[in-house]
Amino acid sequence: MPVSPSVSAPTQAAAQAPTQADLLDFVRRTAADAELIASLPLDPEGRTWVRLEGPGGSEAWLIGWPPGTGTGWHDHAESVGAFVTASGELKENSLTARLPADGWKTLELAEGIDRERTLPAGKGRSFGRHHVHEVLNEATEEHAISVHAYYPPLPQIRRYSRTGRVLRLEQVERPQDWQ
Repeated sequence: MPVSPSVSAPTQAAAQAPTQADLLDFVRRTAADAELIASLPLDPEGRTWVRLEGPGGSEAWLIGWPPGTGTGWHDHAESVGAFVTASGELKENSLTARLPADGWKTLELAEGIDRERTLPAGKGRSFGRHHVHEVLNEATEEHAISVHAYYPPLPQIRRYSRTGRVLRLEQVERPQDWQ
């Protein structure tokens, strides 16, 4: 049966684009690789990271978190992502509201949009575009290690400061700033 001209087959790139579920599966499998996790050099004062080959052209990272470190509030722009704690425990604070992508510097957040998750080893999550969060290792003595993946590869990271309900855009980082 011929294909109607108004129906087109998905492009090769679109067919291979990993979904949030694909990314979550990848970070779970990678976090379970004890040899890889043990190979990450850990710094007592600052986060360490190694870039990994993610599925379907995604960007992936193995990250070490010294006690008391965190990311600060940020988002991953147009990328979807997933992360899993491989060892130790991480905390994620996030916002349930989708924020405007561009055109603002300061927002007053509504009450009730804050979420908090504790992610011990083996636990993680996936998230959609414009997901605003911070990730923390609140331990006082133990490093944490996690695996993260993003698709498409991060075009930028927007960093925010937060005072109470006020969220302020502070900086936009591009890949050359962290690679």
